[in-house]
Amino acid sequence: MTKPLQQTTYHNLQPCRALAALLALAALAAAFSAPPALARKKRKAQAGPPTDIPGHVLYIARQLYGVPLDESQPLTSQIQKLVLDDLQSWLAAGGAAQGDASVPLDVRIRRHLDNDFSKLHAPLAGDPMVFVQPWKGQNLIGAGYTLSWTDYNRVNVIALYPTVQGKPQFAALTDFVPHCGLNYAFFAPSAAGDFRFMVYGFRLGKSQLRLSAAVYNFNGKSIQQIWETKDAYDGKIEFSGEKFTIRYLKEDEYIQAVEANTKPNRYEAIYQVTPTGVSLLTERVIPF
Repeated sequence: MTKPLQQTTYHNLQPCRALAALLALAALAAAFSAPPALARKKRKAQAGPPTDIPGHVLYIARQLYGVPLDESQPLTSQIQKLVLDDLQSWLAAGGAAQGDASVPLDVRIRRHLDNDFSKLHAPLAGDPMVFVQPWKGQNLIGAGYTLSWTDYNRVNVIALYPTVQGKPQFAALTDFVPHCGLNYAFFAPSAAGDFRFMVYGFRLGKSQLRLSAAVYNFNGKSIQQIWETKDAYDGKIEFSGEKFTIRYLKEDEYIQAVEANTKPNRYEAIYQVTPTGVSLLTERVIPF
């Protein structure tokens, strides 16, 4: 009677032992796999922007991939605040006055902005353009930059810092025409003594570069645009004192001329910056 009982018990235990072995293997696998998975989940939950300004700028700028220009403001405004707040803190702490005195002030400021954009890499780019001009016996700083994430998607910011009690203080901000780069030209003060300057730049077109330009008036507290032209087809600009000349084509005429294998007319407009604004002096057609 005992022997059959022992045989039955032995055979009944075989599947139990196999199941136990499988469960043991599963538990062992879980023991090895669970901690890394939990660690990855924890790292992902804790991920956020770096604490340094260049790293934080990169963190936000990477989110611009695939974002069209007209939907980019929520991201570009964050970068603007980071960069300009950092610049203001640096200027207020006397950072621009430190270092090699032989290095021009505009170069020192540009280098500081360059550092804030230093972790960006193509196609992301931050290109500072800085000017320092005498005004009312003090320096006026114009700290601008072009932030781009494609050749076409570019935004421009220009902040003005007059000197107050020996230190630069933020006073005004403007956004230049998008898609372009930044260049500056300067004119005599207005009749009221306001600072006046031009911002101009070029953007890619279907076949020719397009020129945009704007003249601004700054009274020490606010900035006002007093003249503008946009997207001058194949536009060129020249300066002579208080005058500037713009030469351009008309796109529809250019297309017709190309189709007819002829040469299009070029147009020329000469402007004068006066004590009260900007006046058109002459406009003419220049045969090609």
